[in-house]
Amino acid sequence: MIFDALILGGGVAGMQCALVLGSGLKKPYAINKKVGVIMHQRSSHLQNALFNNVLGLPSGTLGSDVLTTGKKQLSKNYPNITQIEGEKVISIAIQDDFHIVKTNKKEYKTLVIVLALNYAKPFLIKGLEAYLEPHQKAKVSKDRIQLRNENYLVTESVYVCGTLSGCRSQFAIAAGSGASVATDILTLWNNNEHSQVHDKI
Repeated sequence: MIFDALILGGGVAGMQCALVLGSGLKKPYAINKKVGVIMHQRSSHLQNALFNNVLGLPSGTLGSDVLTTGKKQLSKNYPNITQIEGEKVISIAIQDDFHIVKTNKKEYKTLVIVLALNYAKPFLIKGLEAYLEPHQKAKVSKDRIQLRNENYLVTESVYVCGTLSGCRSQFAIAAGSGASVATDILTLWNNNEHSQVHDKI
């Protein structure tokens, strides 16, 4: 299967991107699009997070619970999005027609890649070395990294969101960057006519 968009990372940015893309799949320009998420969550900073300052989340919400409930929300609301469990990305080959994402178990082809990974070293995914740079909004002593990008676009059809995009490590910022990338992809699919998705009562 060739994905139209494949999200690498199942943290807040990746799942928020998937949720917005999922809600957009009902649009005429996106009806037959195939979207997947490689749900690698072990290295997510949500694993040990506690939230008291996120709009809509009750104070005391654990990040590990957000990871679990996020996957359930995605499955329930948008079952046509493929969630890939138990795989870790090893390499990415950026090509003109489609990109190849290799994991420890399989190989996937996709037209659009969304990198929604954390900003910690070491960054072990081969094929992105030319885009790595020091993180611009983290303490120098933390030695964090980001992918060079302009408005979340690394290179044609390769997007980045969350802390790896240069965002600060705040839940709302990471989620917003994932949503922003999703609307950029919907816009791309809609022949570059600006697009977003709103559910209404």
